[in-house]
Formats: sequence, C-alpha cells, structure tokens
Amino acid sequence: MEQEVKHRVVKSTCGLCQTGCGVLIHMEDNNVTHLEGDPDSPVNKGAICLKGLASLEYLHHPDRLKYPLRRKGDRGSGQWEQISWDEALDVVAAELTKAKTVYGPESLILMRGSFKGGYQGTHLTRFANVFGTPNIASMASVCYVPRVNANVITHGYDSVPDYEYPPACIVVWGANMADTRIAEHQQTIRALQKGSKLIVIDPRRIKLSDKADVWVQPRPGSDLALALGLLNVIIDERMYDEDFVSNWTVGFDELKAHVQDYPPEAVEQLTWVSADTIKQTARLYASSRPAIIQLGNAIDHTMNNFQTARAISVLRAVTGNLGVPGGELCCSPPGLRLPLGSPELELREMMSEAQRAKRLNAEDGFLPMIFYSLPQSIVKAILHAEPYAIRAGFIQGGNMLLTYSNAQQTYDALKKLDFLVVADMFMTPTAALADIVLPVATYLEFDSIVAPPYYPVAQIQQKVSQVGRCRSDYEIVRDLAQRLDLSEHFWESEQQSLDYILEPSGLTFEEFKNIAVLQGQKAYQIHEADGFNTPSGKVELYSGRLKEWGFDPLPTHHELPETPLSAPQLAKEYPLVFTSWKEGAYRHSGGRQIACLRNIHPDPMVWIHPDTADEKGIADGDRVYIETKRGRICQKAKLTKDIDPRVVGVDYAWWFPENGPQNLYEWAEANINILTDDSPPYGREMGTPNLRGILCTIYKAS
Repeated sequence: MEQEVKHRVVKSTCGLCQTGCGVLIHMEDNNVTHLEGDPDSPVNKGAICLKGLASLEYLHHPDRLKYPLRRKGDRGSGQWEQISWDEALDVVAAELTKAKTVYGPESLILMRGSFKGGYQGTHLTRFANVFGTPNIASMASVCYVPRVNANVITHGYDSVPDYEYPPACIVVWGANMADTRIAEHQQTIRALQKGSKLIVIDPRRIKLSDKADVWVQPRPGSDLALALGLLNVIIDERMYDEDFVSNWTVGFDELKAHVQDYPPEAVEQLTWVSADTIKQTARLYASSRPAIIQLGNAIDHTMNNFQTARAISVLRAVTGNLGVPGGELCCSPPGLRLPLGSPELELREMMSEAQRAKRLNAEDGFLPMIFYSLPQSIVKAILHAEPYAIRAGFIQGGNMLLTYSNAQQTYDALKKLDFLVVADMFMTPTAALADIVLPVATYLEFDSIVAPPYYPVAQIQQKVSQVGRCRSDYEIVRDLAQRLDLSEHFWESEQQSLDYILEPSGLTFEEFKNIAVLQGQKAYQIHEADGFNTPSGKVELYSGRLKEWGFDPLPTHHELPETPLSAPQLAKEYPLVFTSWKEGAYRHSGGRQIACLRNIHPDPMVWIHPDTADEKGIADGDRVYIETKRGRICQKAKLTKDIDPRVVGVDYAWWFPENGPQNLYEWAEANINILTDDSPPYGREMGTPNLRGILCTIYKAS
C-alpha cells in the first residue's frame, strides 16, 4: 500500500529582497513543491514578483555554494578546495586574531551587502562591537537611510503612506515600484482605480507613466532643484496649508525667502523640466489633498540625497499631508527590538568611545547618527593606509566589485587585503577574490523574523529545507564568536535570539509561528496631542540642528560634478548624461545565474533615444561602448523614445556567471561602476558619492 503524501502549507516571508512579502510555501511530506503570495499578508496581500516566484530555483540551483571553500591558487585564479566548517572557521578566527593582535581590531572591516529583511546585519554589528572594530560598512549612504534621516530631522519620524483612505494624489518619485516594490505598486494601482491622481517623476518612462496625470522627466541628478521649484510655486501661489504651517512648523518665513532663488524659469534650466510643467505639477499636488509621495532609490544616489529628501519632507509638511487620513503617517512599531537603531541589540556599550573614534570617517563631520565606514574610505585605507591600514575583511552577502563606486579601485583594494572571507549563496566576482568562502542559507533554510522597511509590521520566516551544509548568517557569526572567546555575547541557538527579539511582544518564536505577523498601529494627527518629535515640537522647515552641526539648515541645490552645467568643457567630449535603475528580474547583482530570470532579461541593455542612436550610427541590438573619463563598458543598445535624447540609461550590476571564475566572471565588461567615481565631493551629511547624472559618451563597439 502506497504511503499517503502529506500536504501542508507553511506561512513565511520571502527574503530575496528588502520588501518582505508574505508567502505560502506548499510542502509534500518534507519537500517544497511550490510557493505563492500570501493573501493575508498586510504587506503584499498575495502579490509576488518575478524574483519571489524563482525562490525554488535559487534553492536548488546546481551552482549554489553548499560547502566551505578555501583558495588554492593565486587570489582570483578560480582554484578552490572543499573543507569542513570547523576548518573554515578556524582559519577565519586565526586570521582575525592575527589582524587584531598585530594591527589592532580596527584593521578588520565588516562589509554588509544590501538589506536582507531580517536581523543579519544587526548580528554582524553586534559582532563588530564585541570584537572591537568600529569599522562596519553598509549601503546606508546610498540606499533608503538618507530618506529616513531627512524625515526624522524634519518632523521626527519616518512617514508611512496611508493607502487605505485612499490618497487623492500619489507622487511616485524615482521609484520603479513595479519592478522593486511590487506590493506598493499594487496599492498604487488600487488607489488609481478609486480615483487617485498620479504624478510620476522619472527620467525614463516606467510602467506607471502611462497612467499618470503628469509625467515629469528631470535631468538625472537634478531632483533637489525640482523640489525647490515646486515649493516656490506652492508658496508663492499660497497653495500651502496655512493653518498647519502657522501652528505646526518653524522656519516658514526663512523657507519662503529661500525658495525665491528657485523660480520655475530658473529651475527649468537646472532640470530640463519646463516652467509650465513645474507649475502644473505643483498645483496638482498641492490642490489634491490628502496626498502621498513615494520616494525611490534614485533619490539616494547623489551628494544631494539627504537635502533632496528633506526638501520633499518639507513639501509634505507645507501642504498639510502629515498625520492625516490618506497622507503620511507616524505608525507605532510592531513590538520588537527593531533591527535598525537598537543599541541594546547591537551591544554598542561594549566599545569604548576612544575605540569608536578610530572609525574611518569619524573625523569627516557627517550627521551625528552616522556610524558606518564609507566604501570609498575603505578602499583608500586598504590601498594607501590612510588614516591606517585595513588588513582583513569579512563580507556578508555583498558583491562589492559590482556595487562599490569606481570598481577598478575596489578590485585593487580587495586584491591587496591580507585576508578576505565572503559569506554568500553563490560564487560571485567578489567571492572569487576571497581566501575563504562560506555557503549561506537561502530564506527557505532558516527561521527568522522579517521587519520590512516600508511597513510597520513583523512577519514570520520559517525553515522548510536544507541544502548541503549551508548555514544562516547568524549561525556563522555565532560560531565564529565561539572561536574568538566571544560566545557569551551570542545565543546558543537562532531560536533563542529570536525569542529575545520578540520579548517586548510577550511571545516566544514558537508562539509567533501561530500568529505569523505583528502589526504596528496607524495613528492620525498624533502631533495634536504630543507634538512632533523634534527639539521645537514642530516640523522644522528650517533646521537649527543642521545649522549647529554645520549643514544647510534649508535644502540648497548644489550642482553635481561632471554635469553639463558644472563641467561644460568636459561635456564637449562627453555630451550625454547617464542614469541607471534595477530591472525587475534581478535584485542588484543577484540572479544572473537563475535561468527563469535570465531568460526574461538575458543581456545588459543601454537605453538610447533613436535620435541619439542615429547620430552615432547605432542600431537596435548593437554592442555599444559607454564611456566616462574613468573607463568604458559594453552593453547592448535598446532604442526607445522612453528616455530623453540627452540621457542614456545604463543597466546596473552586470556580471556573467556562465563565463567562469578564472576571469572573475567578466566582472568589468558591463559593470556600470567602472564609470562612476569615488572621489570628492561627497554628500556633506552622509558621505554619498555621485552615482547618477554623470557625463558620458556612447559609440558602436567595433
């Protein structure tokens, strides 16, 4: 008699990007058969993107790293031997101890890749604090955190859009949500079906552009000037919320005087957006209340990122869209020790102030809440021992050869390290430069709690499979800590760590499995009872704190380097401006080896307007060189009228897993960061380099 197959469904959360979509995992006995979006998830309500649908191909891919590897030949030669976890971690512990003993704990740099949704980065920071290195790097300066800091400085909290009301107007600004934040894209579509107006601000046509009442195409990198132009119109035409401005803001008179420098006619010259379109956009946004503004990663990618986000926070405030139904809300957290900004969880008190002051960039005068080391400073410290030498590196789920600016210098730096260990799911160009490579579990292979950045929720993630000897990031950090006599600072099991994180909610992780989600609560107009969490208790249009710290108290446009306006002589040789974005099939540099995703977007494509292509003798599908004064890369031409003739859109984070590790998977062939710079000027507040809006030229590859 055949044994009956037992079917069950496990609630979990996708971990292939930061969005944190709920999923239902279907199991036959102990095998995962398929998964789908969870309709009960407050995040995605059943929606799931291409990447999420590829989860099982990630899990079972034949190229998955399954066992620890040790380099055999020269660094980057692609020669490896399989070793045990004990051997691998013993080597790592010995090398980190050597670096700490000979050069000091600050000679170790811990580098995190993009946010995974859970507590992986927090545990790595905890390890840094107990090990004694102040040098931990993240992508905070170029992803999400500039927007958070701007909100907090301006009005005391990171606002959450209230879709359920719904808003009368939605602004989608530099946010390709259909490809990168599927849940919010779906919420936007539902709101439009209920009558919401839509403004899309993006240099290229996105999926929402055709549904927009206004599509604004700014010159890449000019968003701050555009925001100030919108404020000029709203204030001069008295379309602001006079009651809210009078009762709940400080600095309006200073703001009013300041934006007189940004009339629409002047902003047109800075942004390439006509004065009439600026006026139309300002009037639609200000007159359609309540309204929300959805910001994307594009805002984060220039030295003006923080001040751009602050100008947009000011836009929300002067139009009275903070705290109102259908506007931008302060929501209570879901009852956890949150992954970001929790000193208790990160054990910050374990490091002395004197040691923390040794952090790279500690003397550079950034915002007081900045705690990370910048990528460009890490590279400088490795290559030139300034202000001291970095000798050892630990990379957690990051592919720095593809994601750090000025990739050639990043390559030189990684090659020079005395010791490098990389923990990842696949061999990547960066991992191929390591001395030890550690195989990391996919989200289907460990238990966790996921707290998505765009929602006040926490959701369950459950282990349903095991591939090879892969371990979770927590297990790796814990086992390494044990070898360094730091085990007292880590829990014996991952579940114990999750119990600790859940403690404020009164739940254990086992109990949380029965609930699957904890939600924060939306709160309307709480400022009327408690004020805003700022020194003045009001929205600080003019920030005295920023002035005291040495920054612009009002958002002020500073032209980027290497633009048609700042470098007219360079523009004669490099007459085009490049921007970039993330394609829906991939998250950053991940996924090029996943067949179902690669089939959707098989080659790196540079978007070129047909008029520009015609001038250059380029046909659709031609191999094209894109060049800046730092170097050139090659991608295939995609001719489209969906981009300005003066702009090209360069595909991001490309490498070629099929080409093998011996040449680092052709990491430099199509890599956009060959074109970017890691030299000053950086963002004054957060140290951000300029990744978009840079002068370039294109020509047909021979």
